[in-house]
Amino acid sequence: MIVLLTEMSKRIRAIALGLIEHKGHIFVSRGRDSVTEETFYRFLGGGIEFGETSEAALTREFMEEVQAKLTAVEYITCLDNIFTYKGKPKHELIQLFRAQFVSPAFYQLEETFDLVEGDRIEQAVWLATDKVFSGDCRLVPESCMQYLDVPSGCSMH
Repeated sequence: MIVLLTEMSKRIRAIALGLIEHKGHIFVSRGRDSVTEETFYRFLGGGIEFGETSEAALTREFMEEVQAKLTAVEYITCLDNIFTYKGKPKHELIQLFRAQFVSPAFYQLEETFDLVEGDRIEQAVWLATDKVFSGDCRLVPESCMQYLDVPSGCSMH
């Protein structure tokens, strides 16, 4: 079993993430690394299954996680994400898409939305992009920041 875990930790995971912006905010999930105790934010999405296109994976993940249909899905880029999480090295290839929600109910900026992750229920929120650009909130991977609309009065650092 130890060999299996070692081999699994060396795998590159292909994922699809959706960048949804609205009125100076981005739709994200909040995460926490229990080892570093650092809070971070990430676009919603998840793993691409064998035989599935990255766009289909994005659509499926949004339905599974927040029961939301997407429209205007547009491919942006592919990003390498090499990082450490909970003390373990990780590597993801991210297919990043820009998208919009079909339902206007998801555009309520003050709302918190239940996000189903397997058997856990997390939260999805609208995060003000100026908090990301000011460094108050950490968006991961940071390479995603270059694709955000920069709020007026903010500069990228």
